[in-house]
Amino acid sequence: MNAQQQNPLLVVEDLVVEYPTRGWRSRPFRAVKGVGFDIRPAETLGLIGESGSGKSTIGRALLGLAPVAGGRILFDGEDVSRPTHRRRRELTGQIQVVYQDPYSSLNPAMTIGDILTEPMTVRRTPRRQALERVRELLETVGLPADAVRRLPREFSGGQRQRIAIARALVLRPRLVVCDEPVSALDLSTQQRVLDLFVDIQERTGVAYLFVSHDLTVVRELAHRVAVMYRGEIVEQGDGDTVTSRPSHPYTQRLLLSSPVCDPAAQEERRAERRRLTARP
Repeated sequence: MNAQQQNPLLVVEDLVVEYPTRGWRSRPFRAVKGVGFDIRPAETLGLIGESGSGKSTIGRALLGLAPVAGGRILFDGEDVSRPTHRRRRELTGQIQVVYQDPYSSLNPAMTIGDILTEPMTVRRTPRRQALERVRELLETVGLPADAVRRLPREFSGGQRQRIAIARALVLRPRLVVCDEPVSALDLSTQQRVLDLFVDIQERTGVAYLFVSHDLTVVRELAHRVAVMYRGEIVEQGDGDTVTSRPSHPYTQRLLLSSPVCDPAAQEERRAERRRLTARP
């Protein structure tokens, strides 16, 4: 069944996220202002915006790490906006995350084997079964079997991000929040990791919320794209359309910010971006 024909796995309705500010009379800072979208199984929604737009805050709200002040987050039909601590722990098996910095997200004192088996041993999975799952995941992300005995510092940035992806998949989640997962990598490594995300989705049917500031990166794997500006979604639609022929001036400026190899074309982009920025 095509992803577009399935019922949504995740539905976000009128989501509001607020943070307290200093001063007992001061109003809270509203980082996300009534945002709504959905994601279906085996689908990737790219969430695009500049720093401070609120895109990462939405990911944190899905993970229970940001305070939901209004609206609803429905996961498989269940309202998980404000779950109990016990239910939140249960949800970690179904909603996982891959962060931007692969090194800081891995415990430097633990071997890769211990890092990958930890989520399963916490759930009392037998050691043999956990190790079989780890071997399967290492093969999936293209790392050698002897990686289980090595420490994170012994791997390159791209390899560490592959380990972080393996850890996110260890409990067989249905949704993975990818928060700028390739922005710290060089271009050739970025492409390999993006190809890995696509391959894993085709194999497992996992859904992604892919958070990024780079339209070029999102164009590689997003089925649909939502563009955020100052806490609101200003444009949403088919991935190819939004990343190639955007209708909103802010999305157009983002597209024109992406560098191209031709100096003359790059200068034309700069001029067009200045024109859009100056538009009232």
